[in-house]
Amino acid sequence: MGGSEWTSTGPYQKDLESAFRQAQEQKLAEDDHGFPGRDILDLWEDDGWREYILTGGTSSVLDFYDLVDAASGDEFAMMRPLTEDEVRDWAPEGGPTRERWIAALRSGAATFPGRGTGRCTILYRDDEPAEIGYWGCTAD
Repeated sequence: MGGSEWTSTGPYQKDLESAFRQAQEQKLAEDDHGFPGRDILDLWEDDGWREYILTGGTSSVLDFYDLVDAASGDEFAMMRPLTEDEVRDWAPEGGPTRERWIAALRSGAATFPGRGTGRCTILYRDDEPAEIGYWGCTAD
């Protein structure tokens, strides 16, 4: 069984948890995946939603229950921000742009996590935080 690698971006907020939830709500508003009228926290309480995620998912931020601390290990169905050292592995000066992030993923300098786990990092424009880059590998 393989997995589908995906990337997306969402709005920046200083509070990464709030930014993550906002990105989830935006994705859910675009496509409710057959689960209308529910917010993401309600969906994760639904056995049908969990089954949907575990058997293919959405290839998006919707596939993750929560945002964990950057120092945490990768956990199934959790989005984890990169540590500063992980960012500096492919953006030594820090403050990566969207273009730098995409190039790092394409070159393998930044890696996709294992199936069912996600990563995120702040992306910059004109040396200011501008958006959040999210990526993962859906469990399908």
